[in-house]
Amino acid sequence: MRNLIVLGVVGLIAQLIDGSLGMAYGVTSSTLLLAVGVAPAAASAAVHFSEIGTSLVSGFSHHKLGNVDWRTVSILALPGFVGAFLGATLLSHMDAAVAKPIVAVILLSLGVYVVYRFLRLGGARPTFKARPSAAFLAPMGLIAGTLDAVGGGGWGPVGTTSLLSSGRLEPRKVVGSIDTSEFVVAVGGSLGFLFGLGAANINWGYAGALLAGGVIAAPIAAWLVKHLAARVLGVAAGGLIILTNSKTLLEAVGVPGIGVAVTAAVVFVLWITGIVWAVKQERISRAARDDERTLESATA
Repeated sequence: MRNLIVLGVVGLIAQLIDGSLGMAYGVTSSTLLLAVGVAPAAASAAVHFSEIGTSLVSGFSHHKLGNVDWRTVSILALPGFVGAFLGATLLSHMDAAVAKPIVAVILLSLGVYVVYRFLRLGGARPTFKARPSAAFLAPMGLIAGTLDAVGGGGWGPVGTTSLLSSGRLEPRKVVGSIDTSEFVVAVGGSLGFLFGLGAANINWGYAGALLAGGVIAAPIAAWLVKHLAARVLGVAAGGLIILTNSKTLLEAVGVPGIGVAVTAAVVFVLWITGIVWAVKQERISRAARDDERTLESATA
């Protein structure tokens, strides 16, 4: 019972992050499931089944608030579904001992990508061009969907960062469109795991606990997307992913306990430093925007 309550809280926090940033529900949830000893395929399956419900509520909430570009969603959805189904089928037939370090590497890489995105690019003001083309969206959807199923997360880190970096959609519509299309990706991944693992090998209790927490958080996160400091939250989430998966990876390859502890301590210090730096940069950015608005008012 304690595990289910903890997972409910994890689902709530993960969905608050995901619904605000367009990423990290799957990566955060899968990371913590792996950390407590759940096999990679079972962890990803539980996450994807829970995402069917959380992404549906999240997508509806974003739609009601005008955060969705439906053209982008319609192009992303099918390649994402195919990629997730193929990735889930692949992971279902991999030996857990082999899969665990591979998945940890994927999650660790995605965590680094999340932190990089919000430390390096978080302060840049986007310039909006024509909406992204199908030639850009379809391959991105296929790759992101595959990584999402194999790694237990990846749709948001790949999709959100790619769209934000392209500068072709305003940030709130990037987040809303990625969260809304994730419903179709979750269905594809879930079907792949259902065929690959069988219903008896899926931990429905874990999926239900994650779903309960995520459904509570989804409408709140859709509202918060207009108010939260994305840079700080992104660095915090990415750092947690890096910290947990570096430990999992080192243990999987047989690094002694002292080596794991020292590495974890170093990563933890860097993580806190990154959060402090992000907070400082956010304050500087806000002060600059306030000064700009004051100057515009004075010259009007």
